[in-house]
Amino acid sequence: MEIRIATKDDIELMMDNRLEMLKVVNDLPADYQYSDEFVKESREYFLDGDQTTVLAIEGGEVIGCASMSYMLIMPTFSHPTGKRAHLMNVYTRSTYRRQGIARKMCEMLIDDAWNRGATEISLDATTMGRPLYESLGFTASSEGMVLTRS
Repeated sequence: MEIRIATKDDIELMMDNRLEMLKVVNDLPADYQYSDEFVKESREYFLDGDQTTVLAIEGGEVIGCASMSYMLIMPTFSHPTGKRAHLMNVYTRSTYRRQGIARKMCEMLIDDAWNRGATEISLDATTMGRPLYESLGFTASSEGMVLTRS
C-alpha cells in the first residue's frame, strides 16, 4: 500500500474518490448524480485551491483520502501568521478501516499544515471519526457561529 500526497496528475483519482466518499458519508444511492456545477467546482478546487490531499492506494485503486484546506485571515495575537487549516474528507473504504490508514493520512496533513505555518487546524468530526481526532490531539471547540447564505 502506498500513502502519498496527491499531485495534479492524480485529479481523476481524487475526483472519483471524493464522489464515492460523499455518497457513503451522506448515505446517497449508488446511482446518485452530482450537479455539473458541483463536479466542476470540486475539480477546480483540487487543481487550483490552496489545499493538500493525501491518497492511500492499493493495487492501483484509491482506498482512502484526506484533505487539508488552507485559509489566510487577518493575524491575531493567538494566530500571528493568520494561517489556518481545515482537515476534511477523511475517508477509508470500509474493508480497510481500523488499520491505521486514516491516522497516517491525518498525520501527514498535520505535519504539512505546521510546515506551512498554520497556527490552528479545525475539522468537523463525525461520531465515527471523533476517537481518531481526539487521539491526534484535537479537542472539542465551543467557539463558533455560522451564517449561511441560502
